[in-house]
Amino acid sequence: MLRSWFHRMRSRADRLNREQILELLEPNSNAALLDLGCDNGDWTLALGKRIGTADLHGLDVVGERLEEAARRGIQTHQGDLNGILPFADSSFDGVHTNQVIEHLADTDRFLAEIVRILKPGGYCVLSTENLASWCNLASLALGWQPFSLTNVSASRLGIGNPLAINRGQSTQYTSWLHLRVFAYRGLVELLEGHGLRVERVLGSGYFPLPAPLGRFDPRHAHFLALKARRPF
Repeated sequence: MLRSWFHRMRSRADRLNREQILELLEPNSNAALLDLGCDNGDWTLALGKRIGTADLHGLDVVGERLEEAARRGIQTHQGDLNGILPFADSSFDGVHTNQVIEHLADTDRFLAEIVRILKPGGYCVLSTENLASWCNLASLALGWQPFSLTNVSASRLGIGNPLAINRGQSTQYTSWLHLRVFAYRGLVELLEGHGLRVERVLGSGYFPLPAPLGRFDPRHAHFLALKARRPF
């Protein structure tokens, strides 16, 4: 019962987080947009609709998901997000990445590559879970794994937290495991350390209270969505 309630709360927070990601995008019918971790392209199309552009590119490591994205008209590229991205310098007006950075072993390379492929004045919208969310802090106080660090083994997901999503399941994709999770200040400083100028930070999810309250206190919201710009 409690686990089902928490999953509903998390789903509402995730929907609100996606709405806030769309809010951070800049309408521009001529923009070239890259979605890092595009999966099957459904969300990439929503991003393009919000911006008003059809110049959509997506990169992911899972080939079969990219095939679906390609059928949806997205220019797809398969590659490892821990490595050099297969794009020229200053290629994109915008880069989007949602629930990706927590899966990567080399976050420095990832951010350096985002800066490299952004045009001067271009922007990145990055979203991830917040290690300092109230639900993660409560889990730690109980001696549990924080919700954002339960998927750390492919053989058994949801380790160390009886309320975790996908608890007891397994996955064939090790790229879906969480390696590190940032708190609000750490994520902001990480982006700034790579030369990006953080313009806005929005939060969603404020368990056990309603998800919109996270917007007023992003430091303890479950999801963070940041907009950061490469200076001219």
